[in-house]
Amino acid sequence: MLHLRVGVHLASLRQPFKKSLDFAAEMNAEAIEIDARNEVRPQDLTRTAVRQIRTMLSDRNLKVCSVRFQTRRGYQVNDDLDRRVDATKRAMEMAYELGAPIVCNSIGSLPEDPEGPEWELMLQVLTDLGRFGQKCGAMLAATTGGLATETLKKTLELLPQGSLLVDFDPAELVIHRQSPSEAISVLANEVAHFRVRDAVQDLSQGRGIEVQVGQGSVDFPEILGKLEERQYSGYLTAQRNEPQDPVYEVQQAIEYMRNLWT
Repeated sequence: MLHLRVGVHLASLRQPFKKSLDFAAEMNAEAIEIDARNEVRPQDLTRTAVRQIRTMLSDRNLKVCSVRFQTRRGYQVNDDLDRRVDATKRAMEMAYELGAPIVCNSIGSLPEDPEGPEWELMLQVLTDLGRFGQKCGAMLAATTGGLATETLKKTLELLPQGSLLVDFDPAELVIHRQSPSEAISVLANEVAHFRVRDAVQDLSQGRGIEVQVGQGSVDFPEILGKLEERQYSGYLTAQRNEPQDPVYEVQQAIEYMRNLWT
């Protein structure tokens, strides 16, 4: 039986940090995901700040399930790459300090040909980040969607074992015209974090759009069944990128998952 461990993407609540923690606790979430760009930045995380955050979490019986650190460009782009890699490493150190095992980011896009220079650069960077993560105690997890599922799988196979994990975002897959059901069959063994998001293809706009959980095309029972087969033990983190009623919509997403799995 899949152990339902619920997380809340704190930025989805659109509230000040401390108030967001209160809402997450009221939702009976076990953990939160912190945005390392807009909520708690690595460069601001002093030893005092770490103690304060840990105390606030402990007071509410919460943990940090992951740190979100979205870079503006992928790791296959040479421009400002050293700075981007260094910033990612600082986010990984921050995650470890706060007790989170992973940092989630979209790693970039790649051509199908695995012999090109972009592939070589990406693999070098991800190998370096993998080694760093194993030393510091928090690993990088690639968010699904922007990279074709088979290409992400090939990337995982070409890297040293354990260098990169998967942050499974079914809504982002739908938005990028990929099948979450097919993707979970390919990537389930590497999934370290699952985002509770839904989406649907909007034919009138010619693109995928995020919708409230349960109202889109993501087959949550099938996907969770695949995770259960692989004995997934990570968090299911509720997230809404464009909410109309942030607190209510995150709460509804959590209730949807709990009703589905009870």
